[in-house]
This record gives sequence, C-alpha cells and structure tokens, in this order.
Amino acid sequence: MQRVSNSLPKYVQLTEAIIRDIASGQLLDGERLPPEQAMAKILGVSVGTLRKSLKALVEKKMLKQIQGSGNYISYVNKVSSIYSMFRLELIKGGGLPTAKVISVVNLTKPKKLPAFGISNKGTRIRRLRYLNDIAVALEEIWLDSGAGVLNMADLNDAIYHVYKNKLGIWISRVEDRVSVKSVPEWSPTNFGVPIDTVTGFVERFGWASSKHPIEYSRTWFDCDKAHYVQRFK
Repeated sequence: MQRVSNSLPKYVQLTEAIIRDIASGQLLDGERLPPEQAMAKILGVSVGTLRKSLKALVEKKMLKQIQGSGNYISYVNKVSSIYSMFRLELIKGGGLPTAKVISVVNLTKPKKLPAFGISNKGTRIRRLRYLNDIAVALEEIWLDSGAGVLNMADLNDAIYHVYKNKLGIWISRVEDRVSVKSVPEWSPTNFGVPIDTVTGFVERFGWASSKHPIEYSRTWFDCDKAHYVQRFK
C-alpha cells in the first residue's frame, strides 16, 4: 500500500479543510477565528501559508477580514471546493480527505460490474481513505478506458483533480446509492473493520460531458468513525 504524494499546495489543503469545517458546522457563520499567529501554531503551518489560505477563503467569500478586529467566517450556500463531492465526514463533522493507494491496474471490466462507459476495459483503483489521518473507508474506483487510462504515478489524494489535470475531464454530476455491504476480502487490516463485517456502503456513478457515466465506484465506510452527508440548501 502506497501513500501517494499530495500535489495540492499546503495552503490549498488547509483551505479545503476549513471549507469542510464550515460546511459541517464546526465553524459557524460570524465566528471569529483565532489570531493568525496562534492559529498557525495550532494548525502546524507557517503564518505565510495560513495567510494564503485565508486569502483564498476571502476570494470565495467564506471569510471576512476586518482591519483591527480579525477574521470572521462568512457562510455561503455554494462554493468551489476540490472535495465538494467527497461526502464522508468524521462523526464530529469535517475532516481533510487523504488516501493510500492499495493497487492500480488496467484490465477488462468484470461482468458483475454495472454498465458504465463505452469500453470493455477500465482502470481499477483501490484506496484506503482517511479523514484527518483517521482511516474511515475503503474505495474501489473504476474509470472507463474510453475516458482515459491512469497509472500509480498519476494519482494524488484528489481523484477528480487528477481527472481534470491528467485527462482533461471533469465529473460534473454523480448519483450515489447508499446502503450496507460486507467488507471485501482485499481490505487491509489497518482499515479497522474486519473482512465480511457489514458496514456502510456507497455506490457512485459519475458523469462528465457524455450521456454515459464514465466512472463507477464502491466505498465501504466505518460507521463508528464517519458518516455519509448530503446537504441541500
């Protein structure tokens, strides 16, 4: 199992983490953030990195900076976020998503998979997903070969970011089907939920610009550590 390098700059990762905390209610509309020096120390980043992140939040209209007073959360209904379609959150809310890749292979699609894409081949990516370094989910992603082919060196934590940068495609719409299912036999022990244990399960179809979904994924998540969240505003 390999930890892929996160190609996202540190300030972008920090921005995404704060956005998820706002969306989950961990940070409330109008809440004053700690002074920048103290906040940087709490988060373990430089003041310069924090200020770049805060500037990005101001540009997204999710933060108001008042001279002589401080930085205040400004909640908005919609915001551009790299992880906006990652719907798992820690039980307490939020959490920055990261991943460790278990395997990446390009192969003929098994007949048991639902129909998606235009090719009989696809890239299968298996990953262990984390929120704030806590293992919360197993993920198996199938990308139709008609949309492109990926290898281990192409990947980072944000798979939709990879699709956009490496293949020139963007997942603009998804359909999620939430249920329960047994943990698969390929699960690593550090997932924490034993093989064959029934746990939370999400099937997802993802569309780009064509009428056919180009991606199909399966996610098993630990219900004691995370929950699936879909918000409508």
